Amino acid sequence: MEIVTDPSRCSPPIGGSAVTIGAYDGVHLGHQALLAELRRRAGTDGLETAVVTFDRHPAAVVRPASAPKLLCDLDQKLELLEAAGVQRTVVLRFDEERANESAGEFVREIIERCLDARLVVVGDDFHFGHGRKGNVALLREMGATGGFEVDGVSLAEDPGDRLDGARPISSTRIRALVADGRVAEAAELLGRPHQVRGIVVHGDDRGGAELGFPTANLDIPATIALPAAGVYAGWYQRANGERHPSAVSVGRRPTFYGDAGELLVEAFLLDFTGDLYGEEGRLSFVGRLRDDLAFDSVDALVEQMHRDVAETRRVLATPG
Repeated sequence: MEIVTDPSRCSPPIGGSAVTIGAYDGVHLGHQALLAELRRRAGTDGLETAVVTFDRHPAAVVRPASAPKLLCDLDQKLELLEAAGVQRTVVLRFDEERANESAGEFVREIIERCLDARLVVVGDDFHFGHGRKGNVALLREMGATGGFEVDGVSLAEDPGDRLDGARPISSTRIRALVADGRVAEAAELLGRPHQVRGIVVHGDDRGGAELGFPTANLDIPATIALPAAGVYAGWYQRANGERHPSAVSVGRRPTFYGDAGELLVEAFLLDFTGDLYGEEGRLSFVGRLRDDLAFDSVDALVEQMHRDVAETRRVLATPG
């Protein structure tokens, strides 16, 4: 996949492109359905597939106090878009200048000059440009003179058998599930377990020395969505590609620090010994085991941790 970060140096594809636009946070099953439609239409018309997205969530600039936590960082988003068969992604820096750009200027700069779009496929509730004044109707109006067709599609829905009835799949819904610790249900809408990435850093070293459960303490960017405090079964992937079953704690270690502890993401890699400090680790959350609890003694905590490890093995060994 070609990645374009400077639209002023963008060379339009020969023959034109089929384009979609959006934050694409999480590249969930709804996004994937739209991208599949884009690929289908592009193949029929001999066009290159292109996604226009941003280096951060637009809300981080427009309304930072209420900006959502992200389901993936930019690197993971690009990996997921490539895996979905996208041929070109234009990553726009979203800053005050971009936020103040009119919808018309955006279309002329990116859709027409950079990508020579012949087809634009977006959700039917899509909005863009300063004040969110751009919409599907405006795109169609500009497409009539700019030489591109516009298709506003409905968002894909989940099957509704477990998730409170069939509703459109959205990043907002998935963030809410993650925030509630409902990671298995979030995975059904993402099409994969929710993953966070960070560098392994030193903690207070209680896990190995005091408890007998050495953990990898991941420094996760503050912009990334974390599951609710609790203990989870998941997979830990090292920088070299190795994957290890892991019991994962997201919490403040209340047995030692009450409510005053720093929120940490720690993974105990089952049947693993080695030094992980300074490496990037990737944690995928498969199932929630229990709440983040305070225990009356260290011995009681250690007994529970043994049960957590046994339950982690059971969850990760369960098909599906």
